[in-house]
This record gives sequence, C-alpha cells and structure tokens, in this order.
Amino acid sequence: MKRPVSTSAKRVNSRVRLWCWAAALALAAAALSWSAPAGADSDRTGLPEAIDTILGDARMEGGVASVVVADAASGEVLYAHQPTTRLMPASNTKLGTSAAAMELLGPDYRFTTDVLTNGARHGSVLYGDLYLRGTGDPTLLAADYDQLAARIAESGITRVGGRLVADDTRFDRQRLGRSWAADDESSYYSAQISALSVAPDTDYDTGTVIVQVTPGAEAGDKPTVSVTPKTDYVHIDLRATTVAAGGANDLTVEREHGTNTIVVSGTTPVGGSGAKEWVTVWEPTGYAAAVFRDALTAHGVKVTGPTRLGRATPKDATTLASHDSMQLRDLLIPFMKLSNNMHAEILTKAMGYKASGEGSWSAGLAAVGGYLKGVGADPGEVRQVDGSGLSRMDNFPAGQLAKLLLAVRSEPWYADWYRSLPVACDPQRFVGGTLRTRMCGTPAALNARGKTGSLTGASALSGYVTDAGGRELVYSIVLNNFLVSSVKPLEDAIVVTLAKSTEEAAVAVTPKAAKGAETQGDLECSWRKPAQC
Repeated sequence: MKRPVSTSAKRVNSRVRLWCWAAALALAAAALSWSAPAGADSDRTGLPEAIDTILGDARMEGGVASVVVADAASGEVLYAHQPTTRLMPASNTKLGTSAAAMELLGPDYRFTTDVLTNGARHGSVLYGDLYLRGTGDPTLLAADYDQLAARIAESGITRVGGRLVADDTRFDRQRLGRSWAADDESSYYSAQISALSVAPDTDYDTGTVIVQVTPGAEAGDKPTVSVTPKTDYVHIDLRATTVAAGGANDLTVEREHGTNTIVVSGTTPVGGSGAKEWVTVWEPTGYAAAVFRDALTAHGVKVTGPTRLGRATPKDATTLASHDSMQLRDLLIPFMKLSNNMHAEILTKAMGYKASGEGSWSAGLAAVGGYLKGVGADPGEVRQVDGSGLSRMDNFPAGQLAKLLLAVRSEPWYADWYRSLPVACDPQRFVGGTLRTRMCGTPAALNARGKTGSLTGASALSGYVTDAGGRELVYSIVLNNFLVSSVKPLEDAIVVTLAKSTEEAAVAVTPKAAKGAETQGDLECSWRKPAQC
C-alpha cells in the first residue's frame, strides 16, 4: 500500500515545481516575441505561433497583453508573452481572494448572525436593548431576518423596553474600496461593505434593493414602482412618465449620493417592459436594522426605543436567536459564477479578522498576500488593493495568475474551488456563470473553465482547458489598453485554440466579431441585470 502524501509534503513538492516553473518561464519569456514567424522550426508545437497570430488582431493595436499557458500536470510553460507585465486584471483578482478564503477560513466556514440582549425579562417584556450582531454574511435575505424575529416572538417577548442596536463592529467603518469609481456608487456591483446587510434575492447582491418600474395604464399616468424587499429605508422620488405604446423606454433608476432617495426618471410606454434595477443603499447596517425591526413588528414584537448603529454587543449578552449562512464551499458558487464583488470584499475583511482580529481591507489583503507567498506566487510582483478587482489600481501579471492556478491543484479543497469556476457554454447561470454564452459550438464548450474579468480597457480570462489529446492546460490571458468595446473574442479564440490543439500541433482560431452582450466590455456579463449574456 502506498503511503498517502501529507499536505505539507504536497506543498513542498508544489513549491519545488513552481521554482522550476519560474525558471522555465523566464527562459520562455526571453525566447518568445510578439509575433513569431510562420513556419517556425518543425520541433516546435506551433502553439506560440498560433497565439501570437491571435494577439496580432487589429483590436489589440496599441494595447498590451500578458499571456501564459502551461501544462497543468508538469508545470511546463508552453507559451509566455510578457508574463511579468503587470496589468489591470479586473475580476481575475477574485482567483487569489477565493483561494485564500478557502485556505484561511476553510471550506466549512459559515457566517453567523445573532440576536442578543443583556437586559432582564419580566413576563413578555424585555427590559434592555436588543442587539443584532453580524459577522459579514452576504447571503442574508429579508426572510432570514423574519425567521430571527419569529424566534423572538416564539420565546414570548412582545415588547422590548430598550433600543434596537445594530452591531456591525466585526468590520471597520470603511464602506467603499480604494479608488472605486464615484459614478458606480448607485450600481449594485459597487455596494457599501458592512458586517450587517441584506440581499434582495438569491443572487445575493448584498446591500441592494430591487426597484421594479411598471408603466401606467394610459399615457400620462405615473408608472408604478415597487421595492424588494419591501422597506421604508429607501425613498422613491418618481419623476417618470408613461407614454403612448411604441414610445421610448428610457427609464433611469439611480440613488442620489449620500442619501437613500432613489430617483426614477424618463419615460416608459403603455404595455412596455418598464425597468428592473438593483440599486445600492446608503449605509447597509441601517438597512439591515430597518428590515429586522419591520419583521419584529410583523410578529407582534414592539421595540420602544430608537435604532442605534455600530455599537458593540456587551460581552455578557445572552443569545436569543441565531442564523448560520451556507458553507463557504457553497457560497463560492454565487460568488465566482456571477463574479459577485461584494462577496469578495466581505471575505477579504473576514480573512483580516481571522488572521489578525481586524476586519479591514489592509488586514485581509495582507492575509491574501501571505497565502499567495505560501504557495509559490510572489505577492511582491502584484498590487492588490481590494478583493474583487473593481479597483483600477489592482495590477497582476499573467505569470502570477498562472502560478496560482497551478498551485491550487494540490490543495485539499481544490475540487470545491474548481467547481466554482464558470463553465464555457453551460446555459445554467450557476454553472456556466459569466461564460455561459461563450465558446459555444467549439471544443472548449463544456470543457474550459475560467474566471472572467472586465473593466473599461481591461479584460481577462484565466483558468483550465483540456486539449484534443486529453492534456489539461492552465491559461491566463490579461489584456489592457485596447480602445474597442470588447476583446473577449480574442480570449475565446486563444482558449478554443488550446482546446483544439495537441502536443504536436496547434492552429490559430480566427477571433469572431464581438456582438450582443459581448460588445459591452466595460462590465462583467453578470453585472448587467437582468442578465442577458
């Protein structure tokens, strides 16, 4: 019987392999140029020429690319173009964040939300404050707060003589990431980060509400507006008008800066689709407290005192009700499949708290950097200022992303992490994710897995694909500074070329023209709701 290899031994072997891989990468980078000549030496596989041909597409004129392809089993570098050039990775940043979370928090990790008190109970009256304490759960729905309220009511409490205190002190007070764009503030992919919040549906876009606008029955009528979850925490300023059938549907739904006033403006035609927008709230802790207070009222529990935010729960408080989130291994599915920015940032702060007792970006990113260093990637070669890649200050080279993709294959939690990556052309949102409409009708369909990334002038795709000979490959493609709307067809062409290739030969696949949702290259596919891509 073979003796099982210990986890520590696997990591040592992984590091040795990565050191060898780094040396090979340096040699490959020196040997390869931007455009290798056609008809290269017969002992070359043809893969470098094929990828160079794709990168020579006019859509990348004046842009810059960092691309690495390696054999997943051996770590041998098969292609490297500017592997050390640091570029904006967009949501490829989530690769490191998610892997570090699996290692530092663990696949079984759950967020807990508690209701507590240090008051005294006399009959049905609780004399003292009621504390709602969060630890960052990004999956809390209004229904979960309702269940917590129901448990309070079931215990026989009908009145709380003190205040409702929302304890979000597990994380610091910095709500927005470094250099996040101000004009994204209302957009649901840029919500404020708190240890206590609410998600409106099972996409788990925490810190947002869904605003549904329905046209009136006749031209001139005001449209009807509903908010999910139903809450008075946000105020609707309705300026929109219903116009005759066939008229323009140009509704705008945006929250005013520094307030919870959501302005609905523009026109929508009779019989038209109206609009459905996910909009961030200002101060998610207050949002959670408002939803919970409403739930208590609905269950016959009256809190006589005001709501207070950001106060720590006393150490001698007694727990009255608790809610646990799904395990991290399951949370990775909505997180990675739909490229959820808020999940990335919450996990970053949770890692900071676990590592140093400080739920901040700086502590969390230090923990991520420590993990990357531990598996052979070099945190000194990257700049990471948030967990999601929403910041344009994040800089990663493809070489470091490829090292990470190689290293995680030896981790005990790799199967769960691999499962979270979007799958090319799988139409199910929680399987195909941000790749569900890409590479269809090719050998990469239902084969390639990868993490997408998109910002204006920045696009990335990194993951795994099996070639025509059954060999698993690791790839990382980071493209920046292009002026066209999207270069995703070039990424797809490279991955399809890999899927069609063998160890002996590869032929470049011609990149398709971008069309439909692919032309909106400034945002992740899943960030444009309702998702049509």
